[in-house]
Amino acid sequence: MTDVTDGVLHTLFHSDQGGHEQVVICQDRATGLKAVIALHSTALGPALGGTRFYPYASEADAVADALNLSRGMSYKNALAGLDHGGGKAVIIGDPEKIKSEELLLAYGRFVASLGGRYVTACDVGTYVADMDVVARECRWTTGRSPENGGAGDSSVLTAFGVFQGMRASAQHLWGDPTLRGRKVGVAGVGKVGHHLVEHLIADGAEVVITDVREESLRRITDLHPEVTVVADTDALIRTEGLDVYAPCALGGALNDDTVSVLTAKVVCGAANNQLAHPGVEKDLADRSVLYAPDYVVNAGGVIQVADELHGFDFDRCKAKATKIFDTTLEIFAHAKADGIPPAAAADRLAEQRMAEARAH
Repeated sequence: MTDVTDGVLHTLFHSDQGGHEQVVICQDRATGLKAVIALHSTALGPALGGTRFYPYASEADAVADALNLSRGMSYKNALAGLDHGGGKAVIIGDPEKIKSEELLLAYGRFVASLGGRYVTACDVGTYVADMDVVARECRWTTGRSPENGGAGDSSVLTAFGVFQGMRASAQHLWGDPTLRGRKVGVAGVGKVGHHLVEHLIADGAEVVITDVREESLRRITDLHPEVTVVADTDALIRTEGLDVYAPCALGGALNDDTVSVLTAKVVCGAANNQLAHPGVEKDLADRSVLYAPDYVVNAGGVIQVADELHGFDFDRCKAKATKIFDTTLEIFAHAKADGIPPAAAADRLAEQRMAEARAH
């Protein structure tokens, strides 16, 4: 355990992944809860970000994930124009095996002990029903059901925001903010991906999909038999004539192997942390592939959960999510002017907003 602690402290105080204000290690032996809450920044307001429930290979992996995800939330919230900093929590364990009402209540008490510095929501492995339980112990909980004063599933606006980012990409690259007649490949057609497909079909795009779950594919092809299904992501990214690739499953979709064979001219999807390692954004630029930074275009969900704190209004949220189009265009313009990849331009804009907030 000493090694893990030393590693965490070194990461926090010395590495590029650090710079966090606070990291809380939580344990409740009675329920089996082991959790990490990471607050990267509260410069713009209370840290906001979801709770991931996942069977990590090690405690060190869990801490690293919490640090990376919370840092990403700072940037996402800054560019979404929200008065929130970035935070993220991870609960260690298989949710299918150890998730219980008592565990979630214990977790809620830990979040509540931070006194509003961290506002939680859903993420991988947690759902609206779980947030309803957490909210019984913690008022700083979003992503709740409409019956409990929440906005419910945030995937509708997440998909809408990704579609706005895709329209901006089309405007920048082809001079027209539409996907009509373009071939778009969507990897992962679950919670967010299937809504994105509906937007694309309504806009006149030719859609190619893949997913590891047969039922997710069937849900789309039953409604839209014109949609093409391919075996896997490897086949999707090699599809001839692909204009846009939308990774909407797990992170790390863009790596040395995938970038080198990608046929698409645009990458714009809902998955978090799409760049597998630093340098991938330059590889994309070198191949003339336009990358719409993931944390910019997938911010519709966090816009929705943030709005819950003020009494949820769908139209107000949709209006904010529509601005993802303008933000994405602004990032492309900065990237072009400064001769840097869009991911670097997005980071600069986010850091500028956080720095300005700290200065006041």
